[in-house]
Amino acid sequence: MYQWRDLIYGKKAILVFILVPFCLTFIKYVGEIDFFIDFIDTVGLTSLKVKLDSWANHSGDSGLKHLAFWIIVLDIFYLFVPILFIKIFLKKEKLSEFGLSVKLEKGWWKIYLLFMCFMFPLVYYFSGTTSFQSRYPFYNIADSTPLWPKFWIWELLYFSQFFCLEFFFRGFMVHGLKEKLGIYSVFVMTIPYCMIHFGKPMPETISAIFAGLILGYLSYKNRSILLGFMLHITVAISMDLLALWREGRW
Repeated sequence: MYQWRDLIYGKKAILVFILVPFCLTFIKYVGEIDFFIDFIDTVGLTSLKVKLDSWANHSGDSGLKHLAFWIIVLDIFYLFVPILFIKIFLKKEKLSEFGLSVKLEKGWWKIYLLFMCFMFPLVYYFSGTTSFQSRYPFYNIADSTPLWPKFWIWELLYFSQFFCLEFFFRGFMVHGLKEKLGIYSVFVMTIPYCMIHFGKPMPETISAIFAGLILGYLSYKNRSILLGFMLHITVAISMDLLALWREGRW
């Protein structure tokens, strides 16, 4: 029979289950700068709306600015908001207990190399498909524009969100739920992780299911998101560089 005291003892899991959908919802909508501009206009912040609209849409490289705004929103809701809530509602918990640890098990590099030996041929193959080339890199840099510095600025911004994403899914979710769900926290985490890939090429979305399970297990076992972060950014930069290579950019 259900006991109300379970809510008290399970407050960490409750925090995760409540905060995760709110963060993902804000990312979906607030992450689109034009939506955010319309919103601040609706609430009466007209002067701010005019300045932000001018900055985002009427000056300089609007594509990079839109992407930079999206990354900032991702970083806020994937990393800073969960950490803030941990500090407020789970004061006794250390961030290292949510995967923010640099400790890795002995022989981690073997796992890294094995994973990349499996992933790189797949990335290479799919980089030749139309759906892949139309999607990557996210920052659509003109043929006449040199890659330095804007493309590499974008890559640094892009990498930051992978760290925040790994914390959100493989740290906050996996380690926030494991006391109640054990290893099943990895499977629960994989569901929303797969769903954030909707709209991307289908092979990538299907791969996200397996990646979510594997990286989630590695975090669960190592108590650290570090290896997952390293694997994630290696695959990501491989995808972008191969896309540029297919276009003859280098």
